[in-house]
Amino acid sequence: MRAISRSGRLAALSICLGVLLAGCNPATVTPSQAGSAALSASASSVASAAASGIADPGDEPIGSETPAIGYTPGPTGGPVPTSSAAAMTRLPGEPDPALTTGSTNPAVTQADIGSTICTSGWTATIRPPVSYTNGLKVTQIVQYGYADKSMASYEEDHLISLELGGSPTDPKNLWPEPYTISLADGRATGAHIKDAFETKLKNEVCAGTMTLAEAQAEIGIHWVHFRYGLP
Repeated sequence: MRAISRSGRLAALSICLGVLLAGCNPATVTPSQAGSAALSASASSVASAAASGIADPGDEPIGSETPAIGYTPGPTGGPVPTSSAAAMTRLPGEPDPALTTGSTNPAVTQADIGSTICTSGWTATIRPPVSYTNGLKVTQIVQYGYADKSMASYEEDHLISLELGGSPTDPKNLWPEPYTISLADGRATGAHIKDAFETKLKNEVCAGTMTLAEAQAEIGIHWVHFRYGLP
């Protein structure tokens, strides 16, 4: 991903943070849609990190859809029934369902995966700019109440990844996912683990061994349960 330039975009972002990021980028959904007036004072504590030019790598680095960390398969069961999903306990590494529900890209369907997600390099054509995702990250770090306010500690990740037909810009499909977090038994559940799981699921969809809908369900708000085959 490109690092944020030191020009007009950063100046605009700095100004926008002062007004809850409202109306700053007409080409995208503004982060203020998910915020409130109470965020202004808190957001200022992380504004300097955004201005530092830290680029967010996103959920799939452009030019490489093969994760550096391998995938150890666990049992998977397709979409979680609504009643079961509601009863699931949120595990470390999973997003807050009140803030991040996930949303899909209507341009990606089961019928057109051959010309979209299963075409190498396709996700690069729809990936939002870092100027947008970093601005959203600043706001959402505050919303999530993280004690660590460092931008570098999180990947502004698509919950339903672009390679599985997730919405590129909907704030409900993006959240500041920690790089370093784990289950009580020490198994990692951070951003790199999810990246590997996303690619594993995409490969299954493109091979025809899993449907797009099943993959989207598994990479949703309870992705850690599916990754490790937990109830």
